Amino acid sequence: MNFEDEKDYIMRIIKEAVRVLFSFLLGKTYVSVEEERKNHYEVSGENLNGLLEMIDDGNINEAENILLSRIDYCNKNEVAAAALFYQYLAEKDERFLVQNNYTKEEVLDGLKQLTKNAGCDDLMDVMD
Repeated sequence: MNFEDEKDYIMRIIKEAVRVLFSFLLGKTYVSVEEERKNHYEVSGENLNGLLEMIDDGNINEAENILLSRIDYCNKNEVAAAALFYQYLAEKDERFLVQNNYTKEEVLDGLKQLTKNAGCDDLMDVMD
């Protein structure tokens, strides 16, 4: 498997994990981050759009720190918002991520940690 194949594989895992997580948590079909942005997901009162804008501005680690410090893992909507966060981050190209001290592998690790903390760690075990 070459480097690009590996990145595509990671992206497919992330997209499938988010899709399944949405179905499991919310009983609804996941469409896309852009579509879901219209639903105004929040994490502890912080609008997801604000965190996504931080990603766009290159403040990835700061946005992730805010997300992880505020999330209530028992709240299905907050877990869904966090999944959208990682999905959005995964859609960024590798160059953007590297320029901002992040990688696709870290996106996958973050999503794995999210599912584990939310009590859905079997989901990622199936994806591996």
